[in-house]
Amino acid sequence: MTTYSGTDEFEGATFVRTSFKGATLRFSDVSGVTMRSVDVGGLDIDSHDLFFGSLFVNGVDVVPLVDAELNRRFPGRELQKAQTPEGLREGWVAVQAAWQETVASTPSALVDAHVEDEWSLAQTLRHLILATDAWLRGAVLRVPQPFHEVGQIFTGAGEMGFDMSIFRVKPPAYEEVLAVRAERQQLVTDFLATATPELLAEERDNPWGGGDWHPSVGDCVRVILEEEWAHLRYVRRDLARLH
Repeated sequence: MTTYSGTDEFEGATFVRTSFKGATLRFSDVSGVTMRSVDVGGLDIDSHDLFFGSLFVNGVDVVPLVDAELNRRFPGRELQKAQTPEGLREGWVAVQAAWQETVASTPSALVDAHVEDEWSLAQTLRHLILATDAWLRGAVLRVPQPFHEVGQIFTGAGEMGFDMSIFRVKPPAYEEVLAVRAERQQLVTDFLATATPELLAEERDNPWGGGDWHPSVGDCVRVILEEEWAHLRYVRRDLARLH
């Protein structure tokens, strides 16, 4: 199979009577793509940024429908958008309970297993450690070097100039991952326990830099909640295929 990487040669192109059957797109921009009279049987789309835009199928924007269905499948997910300390605390309790259920029910033989190029459960927990470090320890608490060495950085961070030497090359033991994860979960719990509306409204810097966006403390917490729910969905999706 031919692989196209880092190319923009297809921007604005038109494909007529062309087969993309079985093709895989990763980390690619398909915004504004128009499909007409196409066969979409089995088409599988997964986009973390889906809820920041629109997706029309037969003239219907399906984004609100997908959002509502995910809220039904993951009770408490709707609180990732909460604007009050009470709502954020309730949302955090809900997502941690959901994660506890998944971690406890996953056989030890599957904690490092993964589907194709997706992260394993262990890698996902390491990434959530990193997300908490970035958005709470880094952005909110302003810790100069907020990252724990077991964190799982996102793909392409090295090319963006991020200091990869912070993180271990050899994967840590699962028991250590669980221990650090528990520490970071408690850090969020403790922070939210005393958070006030005034604190949530305070402005902070984007921990990943760039752009003109200066999130509020509340925004930072909401990003953590979004990361937690999104990666829980990914893990449950993949574990279902691995069982």
